[in-house]
Amino acid sequence: MSDNAQAEAGTAEGQGPVTIDEELARHLENKREELFEKFEIRDAFPPEVIEEAEARTEGVQQEIQDELDERRDLRDLTTWTTDPIDAQDFDDAISIRENEDTYTLWVHIADVTHYVHPDSAMWDEAVERANTVYLPAYTMHMLPPTLAETVCSLVPNEDRLAHTVEMELDKENLGYEEIDIYKSVIESDERLTYGEAEQRLDDPDAALHEENQMVFEVADQMHEQRKEDGSLVLNPRRDRAHTIIEECMLKANKAVTHELMWNRGVEAMYRVHPQPTPDEWDKALVEIQDLDGVSIPGGSWDDPRKAVNATLENAPARQLDSIQWAVMKVMPRAKYMSDPFGGHHALNFDIYGHFTSPIRRLSDLINHWIVYTNDVPEDLQALCKRASDKQKDAETCEREYKKFLSEVGLDANAVNNRGLEVVDDEDDAEHTV
Repeated sequence: MSDNAQAEAGTAEGQGPVTIDEELARHLENKREELFEKFEIRDAFPPEVIEEAEARTEGVQQEIQDELDERRDLRDLTTWTTDPIDAQDFDDAISIRENEDTYTLWVHIADVTHYVHPDSAMWDEAVERANTVYLPAYTMHMLPPTLAETVCSLVPNEDRLAHTVEMELDKENLGYEEIDIYKSVIESDERLTYGEAEQRLDDPDAALHEENQMVFEVADQMHEQRKEDGSLVLNPRRDRAHTIIEECMLKANKAVTHELMWNRGVEAMYRVHPQPTPDEWDKALVEIQDLDGVSIPGGSWDDPRKAVNATLENAPARQLDSIQWAVMKVMPRAKYMSDPFGGHHALNFDIYGHFTSPIRRLSDLINHWIVYTNDVPEDLQALCKRASDKQKDAETCEREYKKFLSEVGLDANAVNNRGLEVVDDEDDAEHTV
């Protein structure tokens, strides 16, 4: 076996899908239907929504050409997407440039509201669903895949409509020198998986090496700065590619909501995360301190977020889940609110909201609409409550489905990473009931 083949065999993709027999497949289907009913999650799209989505995907290239007069043409800017290997749609892309005293970072988001707006059936359906629900090997989309995986997907070598957040960042502290949010036309040069992005970072001769290297250095600085400022980082061992995307999206989300709050003073769908009480934090820290092989650095107890960050840096890998769980148990749920009062405790941001995933979250879709029109839906508070409630339903549904997978002898992570395949012959199935 060649080195490449051996490396491939060790990956989730290389192992191929988890195989199950038809009887187990029926059990899983019945469980999903039971959960969808319990949490009022819609699986199939109504015919009128599908028809509308299909109609909006016709004549798109001409429509984009017609839009060029009204938008900034960024097609010559080096731009790329980075997503999981099994991603079905690509809703965010990045570009970067180094200047004398600043960096210019562009985060381009699929311009979903060009196609999905308050007068459309797709908008009503998105409000009904409120988010995409991800179960292992099964996804219920917020928007019809017909639309999300075609004209709203920033595929390479195709002109696409985008909503761009352009940020001029001071080189010293990466603070915003300038924020500009506008409609654009972009053309992605390449679609990278996280694994490919890692390879580009390692290979000086690879395409996009310099761009990825530059944006990683900026993202890494942002990450370290967030930790220093007291942002809670529960997953400290992310690879470089994930760090790039996470930090760039956080920076763009923060830029948009600062623009909405401070420069425009409008209501929007802000993400508010209350803090645990001091007693709850103490309870979590004591539980962490008592774990085998774990020690909280002496000088960090005053700020629980920094204490957890410092502990995670040095804790044995086997205790990561226990430390994360101790923290999650005392954390109140984050909610969508029309006022950012209270800020986001875990991130330690005064103001925060979502903008970078309008294909899969109602909050982002609505914030796109508010940014573009400077107009707030009159039922904004009800929409905030709906988005918060449906997010909770989606998380509970996912948890219960994973528990069921475990009960029938399936590893939820393996199913998630490798997918499922139903085979006829019981002997060929990895798992049977």
